[in-house]
Amino acid sequence: MSPETTTHDRTVLQVMWNRLLAIVEEQGQALIRAAFSPIVRECGDISAGIFDLQGRMLAQAVTGTPGHINTMAEAVKHLRARFHVQNMKPGDIYVTNDPWLASGHLNDFLLMMPVFYENRVIGFTSCTSHLVDLGGKGMGPEGTDIFDEGLRVPPCKLVSEGEINALLLDIVKANSREPIPVEGDIYALIACCEAGASRLARMMEEFKLKDLDRLANHIIDTSRRGTLKAVAQVPAGVYRNRLIVDGYENEIELCATLTVSADGITLDYNGTSQCSRYGINVPLNYATAYSVFAMRCIIGPDIPNNAGSLDVFRVIGPKGCILNAQPPAPVAMRHTLGQMTPDLVFGCLHQALPEEIPAEGASAMYDLPLRSAPEVARAGGDVFAIEFCHNGGTGARPNKDGLSATAYPSGVLGSQVEISESVAPVLIKRRELRKDSGGAGKYRGGLGQSIEMESANGNAFILFLSVERVKYPARGRAGGDHGMPGRIRVGDGPDLPSKGEVLVKPGETLVFETPGGGGFGLPNDRLRTSVERDLSDELISEEAARNLYDWEC
Repeated sequence: MSPETTTHDRTVLQVMWNRLLAIVEEQGQALIRAAFSPIVRECGDISAGIFDLQGRMLAQAVTGTPGHINTMAEAVKHLRARFHVQNMKPGDIYVTNDPWLASGHLNDFLLMMPVFYENRVIGFTSCTSHLVDLGGKGMGPEGTDIFDEGLRVPPCKLVSEGEINALLLDIVKANSREPIPVEGDIYALIACCEAGASRLARMMEEFKLKDLDRLANHIIDTSRRGTLKAVAQVPAGVYRNRLIVDGYENEIELCATLTVSADGITLDYNGTSQCSRYGINVPLNYATAYSVFAMRCIIGPDIPNNAGSLDVFRVIGPKGCILNAQPPAPVAMRHTLGQMTPDLVFGCLHQALPEEIPAEGASAMYDLPLRSAPEVARAGGDVFAIEFCHNGGTGARPNKDGLSATAYPSGVLGSQVEISESVAPVLIKRRELRKDSGGAGKYRGGLGQSIEMESANGNAFILFLSVERVKYPARGRAGGDHGMPGRIRVGDGPDLPSKGEVLVKPGETLVFETPGGGGFGLPNDRLRTSVERDLSDELISEEAARNLYDWEC
């Protein structure tokens, strides 16, 4: 093959690769536009992707969460192995919400659809999204095994040759407190798979392809080589870090050993605390998803996320530790600790790349599942279940301030006031940035936020708390101060623990304040103009300016 042909060939492959990236974005947007639940259509708690015949992820939508995207990359391999290609028919779609196969807890449905072209399966589309309620104790940490937490759907057909499994849908709806949004979101997931399959088949025809093999190998090999090249820029060695977090019945120690070599990176959770009796345990697939995401944010972040770039990273941990929970452990709130793993990983990487790693942040989103109190249903009142998402501040970066009220690492956008009030009987009385919550430093940590809400219909509601950074705030780096810890209370009552069930009675105000991110660098090194700007923007108080930054009027 001549050099000119080789260059042309690579150009065509790159064009097709770019087309796949466009297709998965359209997939993701189809899911968001069709979804019923605010956590999907407003917050983007989804994933969408395209896979080759072997079940290797070739492209993923930018819209989505690492917890959904990176678990989807492995889940499709499981479903691909479970169901034989020769038995698949056009219009078939498979589903599961098994936490150890899909994305870590029961509320996430994962779908996989075979893509047919010229009467042959040439690949798969897949997607995941959060369903607001699947029965049981639901989205709270109170379950003591997986059977407490709702309906578990083993891998099965959701759609057979274009006909939905009506019995399965009826079972799902019968087990949900919000059957209409759940049904609507399932149809949105189906639409997402179908949109991707249709566009992929059209691309095959346009480029006159018989299969995806050559394109898939190009994508995976190119991405793997690029990621290994990026790994080579990290000093080889063994780096260790530990993180103490609030936990539930006891504080929890998360431990990591990061080994960097020419062949890739291995992360080992050995030394991490054992599982909790409550639903904050994390299946390894979910812990891996966020740990690898953190590494990818630093190592080759410009390389697309696919089977090739993910293959360079390996995550292991002893069975039964809280980051490798085994069935039937309760895992409903697995994101609480799973989303702390990036800070755990960053603590290792800081030792290798001290000028590139941000301070710790709020990390775990302040997920607020609300549900009507049991007495409301007994009295014949309106029953509801909703999940609001809010975020704290990110850690300051080595050359910039942290971001305030920002969804990192989850990517799940904060719930909007107007949308929240339109879908649940709540009144948001206040929502504002939390002054002084960002850790002081040469670069200030991002701010958390303060939110107050109460019942809007005169009925009590229940809040299921499972958040972090109440006892142990985000730590600063390179001399920066810690961020402010989170705080939750009802009215003027005492501060509440970070986990548990809370009854909010009519007329009472729920107050929750999300944590701030840690600062980076010595506070005295912060530019005076930056301090004055923070004062002008009411991000810090005059007292903080004087005490933390030695600012003088």
